Parts: sequence; C-alpha cells; structure tokens
Amino acid sequence: MSKKTPSPCIDVCKFKREGHCIGCSMTKDQKSMFKRLKGEKHRLAFITFLLRQQEALGRYRHWAPAYAKRCRKKGANLPQQVRDAA
Repeated sequence: MSKKTPSPCIDVCKFKREGHCIGCSMTKDQKSMFKRLKGEKHRLAFITFLLRQQEALGRYRHWAPAYAKRCRKKGANLPQQVRDAA
C-alpha cells in the first residue's frame, strides 16, 4: 500500500508572487489548509486545484518534476493528475 499523498510544497517557500510561493504556488493559508486535510480524496482534490492555480498564474512548469521527485523520496505514488500535467 502506498503512503499518503505528500504536501505539494517543494521546499522553496518564497512568497514573492502576490502572496503565492514561487516553488509550488500555494499561499501560506493554503499550506496550512493542506496540512489539515483528512483522506486521500481531499488531498487529491487539492492537488487538482493547485494544478489549475499554477496554470492560471503561469511559470510553474518546474513544480511537477520536483513534486514527482518528492513523492518517490517519500515512497508515495505520484497522483495521476500530476503525471498528466508533466
């Protein structure tokens, strides 16, 4: 069985794009919200939301490969929607 979906944070944590992190596009509130999510269904829905947010904001093509590496390191399956975006 795979481990739970890890946080979308890729350890850059610089909030320079109108309050959005330059690494993952999350705001500080969104980072806190992800930590409180229970269940894979909610975590995967958040990842889908985040991908749409990154598309709208632009300049986040680096995120999917970095997140894939994070998932491998943590022994978690890469969510399908991230595979599709890469």
